[in-house]
Amino acid sequence: MSKRKSSSASDKPHKRAKPVEEEDMEDADVSDGDQNDTVQSTGDVVSDAGIVESITLKNFMCHSHLGPFSFGSNVNFVVGNNGSECGKSAVLTALIVALGGNAQATNRGSSLKGFVKEGESSADVSITLRNKGRDAYKPEVYGQAIIVDLRITRDGLRTYKLRSKSGQLVSNKKEELLAILDNFNIQVNNPVSVLTQEMSKYFLHSKGEGDKYKFFMKATQLEQMREDFVYIKTTKHVTEDKVGQHSECLKDLKRKYQEKEDRYKNLASLDEMHTKLEELQKQMAWALNKVEEAERKQKQTQEQLDGVTQQLLELQPKCSELKAEVQKQNTLVKSSEVRAQTIEQEMVQRSIDVHRRNLKTMESSRSNRLRRFGEHMPTLLNAIQEAHKRGQFKHRPRGPLGYLISLKDPEMALAVEVCLKGQLQAFTCDNHEDERVLQGLMTKVFPTGRRPAIITSHFLPHVHDTRKRAVDHPEYPSVLQALEIEDPVVANCLIDQRGIESILLIKVNARRVMQNKNPPQNCNQAFSKDGDQIFSNRSYTAEQTRANYLSGDVEEEIRHLQREMENQKAQADRFQQQMRKLDEDIKQNEGLLRRTHIDQKSSKTSVTKATKICPERLEVRRTARSLDSEISRLKVKITTQQEQQGDREEVVRQYHEALESYKNMAQQMKNLNSFIRSLDSVMNHRLQVYAELRRFLSARCKYYFDSMLAQRGYTGSMTFDHKNETLSISVQPGQGNKADLSDMRSLSGGERSFSTVCFVLSLWAITEAPFRCLDEFDVYMDMVNRRISMDMMLKVAAGQRYRQFIFLTPQSMSLPVSKIIRILRLKDPDRGQNNAQTNQDEDQ
Repeated sequence: MSKRKSSSASDKPHKRAKPVEEEDMEDADVSDGDQNDTVQSTGDVVSDAGIVESITLKNFMCHSHLGPFSFGSNVNFVVGNNGSECGKSAVLTALIVALGGNAQATNRGSSLKGFVKEGESSADVSITLRNKGRDAYKPEVYGQAIIVDLRITRDGLRTYKLRSKSGQLVSNKKEELLAILDNFNIQVNNPVSVLTQEMSKYFLHSKGEGDKYKFFMKATQLEQMREDFVYIKTTKHVTEDKVGQHSECLKDLKRKYQEKEDRYKNLASLDEMHTKLEELQKQMAWALNKVEEAERKQKQTQEQLDGVTQQLLELQPKCSELKAEVQKQNTLVKSSEVRAQTIEQEMVQRSIDVHRRNLKTMESSRSNRLRRFGEHMPTLLNAIQEAHKRGQFKHRPRGPLGYLISLKDPEMALAVEVCLKGQLQAFTCDNHEDERVLQGLMTKVFPTGRRPAIITSHFLPHVHDTRKRAVDHPEYPSVLQALEIEDPVVANCLIDQRGIESILLIKVNARRVMQNKNPPQNCNQAFSKDGDQIFSNRSYTAEQTRANYLSGDVEEEIRHLQREMENQKAQADRFQQQMRKLDEDIKQNEGLLRRTHIDQKSSKTSVTKATKICPERLEVRRTARSLDSEISRLKVKITTQQEQQGDREEVVRQYHEALESYKNMAQQMKNLNSFIRSLDSVMNHRLQVYAELRRFLSARCKYYFDSMLAQRGYTGSMTFDHKNETLSISVQPGQGNKADLSDMRSLSGGERSFSTVCFVLSLWAITEAPFRCLDEFDVYMDMVNRRISMDMMLKVAAGQRYRQFIFLTPQSMSLPVSKIIRILRLKDPDRGQNNAQTNQDEDQ
């Protein structure tokens, strides 16, 4: 509730809070309402800031020109006979609209354009507010009065001009008007400040106890406080919902930041590889120029040459014997085992061919890992990409699936490869139309031989929720947990096709884990490190011994294939192999001397070349071949990592941007949560204050209501039910101790109107505003109740000289005579000329 800043709101109410019957209106030595700031004989201060000094209307409602009305400082009666209500209504309506009230509050129209006189383009209202005393608003700018000029156009637009007392324009912004109203505590939408006839009928003359309670809440501004609390509470809940939504966003930002951080950290690894490459290249330069070793090797070579020469002499007879044995074996093979030998040679040759192809694939995968899945696979993916650009696919197919996954633990490569089998080379499509397009591309790329399988399943943007059916072992991961899968489509395909969320990977003691009394929950099978498949009641040994597709070390796989090929070549005719070895030894020994002489001539040249590459001579213990092999592998790794990471500056920029976004969002979330907690604390405290204020105002209202009723010898009861939001008022005319209290519905019209006046006056006593407007307060009263009510209101006015009262009445009764009263009488409007005039003001 707004609080008056003047002395009337702080010092004076304590003096005036006594029952009305104790105040003696006859003792009030009042003067004309136009007096300036003076102290009267009663000790009350004449109203100074915020009261209405004058109102002028032009083309407003049914009037071409009305006013100016000059109001007194204390009590004002605006009186008009039957037929002049339009004038009184225009004055009250203009006061509400010009001081920021809405059209609905006037009960004279639903929109502003309805206030423009018929046939005119705009209406004007000018209101002068007093601006004196210590509560004055910017007195150095406006002076002792503030003029509010309002113009309403036929289109319903409202514009303001705020002028000083001298007429100087100060502002045309409504914010300035609101600041002025707030400073003076003017509330034209508050029914206690401005009580229209319709508002009185709706709230006060209603038979509903809820309506009177609403009037009390609205008059004391408790209703506005409650609406503010509800709005803040609703806003708090909306904020909490948004915080919850942003929590998910924060998770995404953290994930992106961690991804960028991994790439950023890999830059350091790349720098280390470059440094190591330079060191190896320096060692390589000196490895090609080992002078002392060359001399030692020359001596060793000479000794070996002498030994080989002797060996050749010794092997010559054996060579002849072997040749004879070969001829003998060939004869036997041709005569008795030719068929078996042919089959065996066909099998050996086929195995050698397979290993050659695998070796070729592995060697090509040094620069392109995709070739592991087939030499035609890069061509197929390029074809898919081009078809997708041309719009031939509704959704781009994914595959091969094995190329789109990676292992968290490289030691489990064989187990995962045996588990997934054919899915590693398979592709997945979203729909059958995309599947037919992919089949056509495969037919072109794979003219012969087997083509990769195609799995058709609707693509989803998120990974299946497998928490209810997935295995969750404290020591061993499922296949799904062991894989890094960025694309949810790939993950969903492997979940649907293979159930990887329910398959465990167990390095050791797999059979003990799976085949005991209590196998892991939701686990239907497991794979060991060696690729063995274990069920709860049976197991199968893996047919392959190494991973072909998922192995991380390409060079090791190449070396392994080379060893296997060498082992298979060893299965050929050992006799012929020995013969070839002898021939090679002979040729090698013959060239040994030639190489020795060449090494001696090139030694000095190598030193010169090595010095240019690395001036400092290095002691190298590794062979040039070993260094060359490592240099090649390191170059491949550097190239691969550079291709994956992209531009270095871009990686650094993306990392810092992701980090900053994550930190900002995290700080915002922290601030919001802190704000919500603070808001809860403040709201709880203010709700307690609100309840205390409501209880206090209710008690004061009851006290003043009883005091007002006692003026006429009435007794009454005012009961507030804040829980059910009702206000029950019971009144007993006459001797209250001899009759039961009756509710207001059983009273006569005059008695009910008198009780209503008492209710309004009790609300006046507990609320603050510079002026009060009451429209036709006596319309339902008989002469007796009208006079009693009039006397009560004048007593209140006499005791509140710091406040202005404006009463509008159509009654032609004689009004009381007092120096604090100013009467404004209206002539009947001339309907023919559609104009109205005001009579001369009467100062009583």
